[in-house]
Amino acid sequence: MNSNLRKLMLPVVLVGVLLIVVAVVYFVEPAHSLPSFFPGHVSASDAEANHHHTKHGIAAIVVALACFAFAWFQTGPKTGTAGSSA
Repeated sequence: MNSNLRKLMLPVVLVGVLLIVVAVVYFVEPAHSLPSFFPGHVSASDAEANHHHTKHGIAAIVVALACFAFAWFQTGPKTGTAGSSA
């Protein structure tokens, strides 16, 4: 099972980098300037048009850090059985 999880390492790192980019977009752009497929996008005439979605950005960073932690733990040494050290 461990070798199957090692195969996921590259896609998980790519997802983590993508989520960091998404978090930066949420921190920098107001709600009306977000891409239309992002949650929280509103029209320019809406009352919350200049609102920044900080919580969305924080959530994206937390999930990205979880992806990086998963990839980091998968790069560790493979564990063998206890009897194979002799």
